Amino acid sequence: MVKSVVMFSSGISSWAAAKRYAGEHGAKGMVLVFADTLIEDADNYRFLYEAAENIGGRLEILREGRPPWEVMKDKQIIGNSRIDPCSDILKRRPLHRWQKENCGPETPIILGICFDEEQRYSRIKDRSPEWNYLAPLCEKPWISKRDTLAWARREGLTPPRMYEMGFPHANCGGFCIKGGHASFALLLRHFPDRFMHHEREEEKMREIVGNHSILKDRRNGQSNPLTLRALRERIESNQEIDEFDLGGCGCIGAMTQEAESSS
Repeated sequence: MVKSVVMFSSGISSWAAAKRYAGEHGAKGMVLVFADTLIEDADNYRFLYEAAENIGGRLEILREGRPPWEVMKDKQIIGNSRIDPCSDILKRRPLHRWQKENCGPETPIILGICFDEEQRYSRIKDRSPEWNYLAPLCEKPWISKRDTLAWARREGLTPPRMYEMGFPHANCGGFCIKGGHASFALLLRHFPDRFMHHEREEEKMREIVGNHSILKDRRNGQSNPLTLRALRERIESNQEIDEFDLGGCGCIGAMTQEAESSS
């Protein structure tokens, strides 16, 4: 019997949210639901299983079957900070389909949203008041991401390696269409082969959809497409980039109208 559900991302915040909830209510009947994009970093998959064992819940893995670029090719669109077909199709739809099939309106659905993102939690609850969404990390005592990483280590866990590399989140192998210049600079620095793969995929898509890209160049008060290739060339020639533009993830949220109508 499903007593509680955790939207489990393989990142540190969803582990901490599940751990806090289990500490108060127990892990019996808890299901940790992970939507696999097929491009997670290998160390995230390692952490996924170790974290589930540490919490004590049952791990449920959902796979739509396509990686992000295949989804974008099928949808004929390059995702960006405003349009996220990969998040919608690979994460939100499978997760909410599973939720509708296995949960009732009273089932606690745990989200790994931290107190400094409480506006996301409020939007989710407002959009879907029929579901019992909870965000334990939005409750006091508040803890920072640094605190959650230290907590995991005290539990004998090694957090996903991407946090040590400076990535703001550890999802999708460091590739996120909602990421900013600084996130992709980190990807180029730590995983150059991975960056080049995404650069080539973006170039292929541009041949289909035209002058569109994941990133934007907002210099001189204008907004123009900025390809991954152009960003790489700027970095390699020591040109200035926005080192503070990390962007955001936030893939797991309330069911969109599109997901609702197609599920």
